Amino acid sequence: MRARLAHPQWQTRYRARLRLTDAAAVIGSAVVAYVIDAGLLFGPPGHPGMPRSIVVPAVVAVVWIGALAARSSYDLRVVGRDHTEYRRILSATWTAVSVLVLAAWLTTFVEVRDVLAQAVALPFGLTALIGSRYGWRQWVARSRQRGTGCMTPVLVVGHREQAERLISRLNGSPQQGFVVVGACLPSEAAAGERPGDRPRFGAPGDEVGGVPVLGDLTRVGEAAALVRASAVAVSASRTITTEAVRRLSWQLERVGVDLMLAAELADVAADRVSVHQASDVSLLHVAAPRFDGPKYHVKQAQDWLLAILLTVLVSPVLLGVGLAVVLTSKGGLFYLSERVGREGKIFRMIKFRTMHAGADREVRALATENDAEGPLFKMRSDPRITGVGRILRRYSLDELPQLFNVLGGQMSLVGPRPALPHEVAAYEERMRRRLLVKPGMTGMWQVSGRSDLSWEESVRLDVYYAENWTPMLDLAILGQTARAVVSGRGAY
Repeated sequence: MRARLAHPQWQTRYRARLRLTDAAAVIGSAVVAYVIDAGLLFGPPGHPGMPRSIVVPAVVAVVWIGALAARSSYDLRVVGRDHTEYRRILSATWTAVSVLVLAAWLTTFVEVRDVLAQAVALPFGLTALIGSRYGWRQWVARSRQRGTGCMTPVLVVGHREQAERLISRLNGSPQQGFVVVGACLPSEAAAGERPGDRPRFGAPGDEVGGVPVLGDLTRVGEAAALVRASAVAVSASRTITTEAVRRLSWQLERVGVDLMLAAELADVAADRVSVHQASDVSLLHVAAPRFDGPKYHVKQAQDWLLAILLTVLVSPVLLGVGLAVVLTSKGGLFYLSERVGREGKIFRMIKFRTMHAGADREVRALATENDAEGPLFKMRSDPRITGVGRILRRYSLDELPQLFNVLGGQMSLVGPRPALPHEVAAYEERMRRRLLVKPGMTGMWQVSGRSDLSWEESVRLDVYYAENWTPMLDLAILGQTARAVVSGRGAY
């Protein structure tokens, strides 16, 4: 009989909190919808359309909460990790609505009209559900950054080189929520090596990647139980065959530990990966990046609508910043810079001027004081920046006019950093992948550190975005951008 899954205590508590806040959000929205429909807020009670009893919102809440559970929105493998969690909430909500309408139509217990009257609960409930989930995710992220917990202990299995690489990646990214607590390496006999090659493998008492070696493949289940690992991550090799993985799964089944296979697909989003069954072989299918089609049209429409909304909302800020630029230094209001757009097309990017007139001519004289890597030129204390310009740059207010570039179709709200022509001329093949999508006002580089990032990391993030973007990822980056702008971290 399978043992109970050995999840860390924080995961159990976290899931319980999710259930509690989800129930509060759903019940609260159902009650609000009932009160509004009953006319208790906007009209006299007892109007002809008033629901017959509180049973309707109670049924709505129960079905909605049940749909959240049925759609695996509390699955610890996706909760707090990517946007799948939000998609399952949307799917559960649609399922609940479909079940309620169908049940009302097939029975006489409640009327369809009473169920549809609860439709006002949808925006309230969805906003509360997604908002509470986002809040809990931020709490977990802060806990991981502070090193105070919310980590899933993992045991790594693989050859020394592969194990070191996997340990480095997992322990080097605490925001992902994994911490490697031990490793099991194939034995010398299993690998068919000579005794002199023993250092490549390991024995109890050794270390690999800073974690202890707890044994070979025959002791994985025992070692996982010893260090209380919740999962085992296996990096496949010529000695860790299909049969070896099957035997590992039997060991882990007895101690109730999850098995994960490390495919080591660099910078490929989970949305592009699916598993297909062919006979008795599971094939990992990686979808090619898509740079056109319906998804691209959705992005264009999303950019255009949000850009219009943002332009209207920030119009007073645009006016105020414009006056501050004109009144405090000589020169034009805007700075126009030639940038490289999608497919290498040149366009003129608009920004508020933050430097004194003629600043571009001084770059060569300041080249020895460059603080940036690669072809970029950045100075933490650039003497060309005006007093007002320094404030604008810190809070990215100088970039607001780029909304007009978005409305003109030259830029996107979210995308790779807009590159200068001389930067693109120095690109290698990998870097040119950034040009497959429109440059953005913000992007993964903006929410991950801005100018504090190394050139290599900036390029990696831009290429990752170009190959893996989705409308949902765009919305998430826009939400994170507000926090990055307010903090001012990495802006100079």
